[in-house]
Amino acid sequence: MATAVANCFFSVLTSSVKFRCCVSSQRYLATSHHSIASVTCKAVANHKRRPSSNRDRELKEGVSQKKSLRKSKDDDDGISGKRKAGGSQSAAFKSFGAQRKDKKEFKFDIKEQQVEPNNLKDAAFLDAVVKVYCTHTEPDYSLPWQKQRQYTSTGSAFMIGNGKLLTNAHCVEHHTQVKVKRRGDDTKYVAKVLARGVDCDIALLSVESEQFWEGAEPLEFGCLPRLQDAVTVVGYPLGGDTISVTKGVVSRIEVTSYAHGSSDLLGIQIDAAINPGNSGGPAFSDQGECIGVAFQVYRSEEVENIGYVIPTAVVSHFLNDYERNGRYTGFPSLGVLLQKLENPALRACLQVHSNEGVLVRRVEPTSDANRVLKEGDVIVSFDDVNVGCEGTVPFRSNERIAFRYLISQKFAGDVAELGIIRAGSFMKVKVVLNPRVHLVPYHVDGGQPSYLIIAGLVFTPLSEPLIEEECEDSIGLKLLAKSRYSLARFKGQQIVILSQVLANEVNFGYEEMSNQQARYL
Repeated sequence: MATAVANCFFSVLTSSVKFRCCVSSQRYLATSHHSIASVTCKAVANHKRRPSSNRDRELKEGVSQKKSLRKSKDDDDGISGKRKAGGSQSAAFKSFGAQRKDKKEFKFDIKEQQVEPNNLKDAAFLDAVVKVYCTHTEPDYSLPWQKQRQYTSTGSAFMIGNGKLLTNAHCVEHHTQVKVKRRGDDTKYVAKVLARGVDCDIALLSVESEQFWEGAEPLEFGCLPRLQDAVTVVGYPLGGDTISVTKGVVSRIEVTSYAHGSSDLLGIQIDAAINPGNSGGPAFSDQGECIGVAFQVYRSEEVENIGYVIPTAVVSHFLNDYERNGRYTGFPSLGVLLQKLENPALRACLQVHSNEGVLVRRVEPTSDANRVLKEGDVIVSFDDVNVGCEGTVPFRSNERIAFRYLISQKFAGDVAELGIIRAGSFMKVKVVLNPRVHLVPYHVDGGQPSYLIIAGLVFTPLSEPLIEEECEDSIGLKLLAKSRYSLARFKGQQIVILSQVLANEVNFGYEEMSNQQARYL
C-alpha cells in the first residue's frame, strides 16, 4: 500500500514527510521509510560525546568516522563508486614519506610545482575555497534545560564577495564557534553566521578580519548546466588536510529531496565523488564558473556515484531573500496535497476534457490557498504555464520537471495565478504564497527547545529532533501518526507532550509516565 500511495500522491514543498534528518555521531543522515537507501549530508565530525541509542545503532551500521576510513568494497559510504578511503589515505602518506634525495629529481619536482601562466585561472578559483572548522553544541531534547557535550566538525566554504562566504546550513548547525582557514595559510579566522536556510541547506558567513581577504578573488556564479557537462567539485574532505579536487559529469537535473531541510527543490545530480567534508564546497564548470554547492549523496547498496549539488538558481534565491528582508524567510509553499490525473475515468468524472491538471486532495488550513481552493478542484495552470496530468511542467527546451519547481521560483508573499477547473467550469484565482507552517517542526528555531516543569511534570513541544532522540518506539504509534500526517490549524500550534516525570513526593505514582500528549479539557 505504501508503494501505491507514493505513486498516486505527491506533495507541494514537502506536505508529506519523505526524508528525516537525524544527527549521527559523525554526520547528518536522512532515511526513507520505504527503502534502504538514504541521503547523507556530508560534514566531517569528530565527536567526543557519548552516543545515544540512535547513535549506537548507527555506529553498528558502519556510520561512524572510523568505519568511513575503513570502507570495504561493499560498504563505501555510497559516494564515489568503490574507491577505498583508507587505501587512498595510506597511499597519500606513502607518497609524502618517500622523499627523493637525487638532485636532478629534486629540481624536477620544484619545477613541476611552479604555476604556469595558463594555470593562473585555476589557482585563483581554488584559492577562493576555504576550510570551515565548527564547534557545535546541540540541545538535549529529552532534557531541554541542558545541552549535550560539544563536538567539532570540518567542512568547506567559498568566497562570494562583499566579505561573505557560502557553506551548507548543516555544517554550522547549533554552532557555538565557527572558524575558517584559507588555502596555503596556517591562520584560522573567526567567522560569523549571518543567515541559515534550513530548507535549502545554505548558510551565509562573514569574516571581519581584513587580513583574511587580502588578495582574495570571489567566485563567479554560472548558469544551470546541461546534461553530460563536465563538473569539478572542490573542498576539504576526509583523507587529508589539503584541498581536494574530484571530477565528473552532470547526470540529472530535477526537483530533489533536500535531506537536511526535508524539502523538495531543484538539484543537480553528478557522478563526481562527494565525501565527508566536501559539504559547502563549490562545483565548477569547465569555464571556471561556480554552478552550485555540494551538499549530499544518495546512499544505497543498489546505486553508486550519486552526489548532489545545490544549483545557483537556489543559491541566488537564498541570497536575494536575505537582501530583501535582512534575514532569510524561506521558500514558499502552495499548501495543498495533490494527486495525479492520469486515469481517464477520473478525468471524465471531474469533467476535465484535456490530458492535463492535478487534483487538489487536501488544503492546509494555515495557507492562503485555503481561502480560494477546495478539495476536488483541478489545477491546470500556474502563472499561465500548463500543468500536465503527472504534475509536471515544461522545463528548458525538451524536458519536463515537477510542478513544485514553479512554486520554488517565487518568494514569500508573492502572488501566483492559478487556472482551475471546478465542477466543469474553468476559472482563475490568485493565491499568496508563504512558507509552510509545520505542526511538528523539523528544526527548532533558536536552537534550544522550550519546556515547562510543573510539580515535576516536564512538558515540551513535539519535534522531529525529539522523536529521533527518544526513538519512534517510545513515542507511540498514535502520536507518531499525528506528527507525520496532521496539519496545523493555525500558526503557532504545537503538539505538547508530557516528556517525563521527575520523581517527587508530590507526583508519587506517576514516575513511569512519559511521552504522553497533553490535551485541553
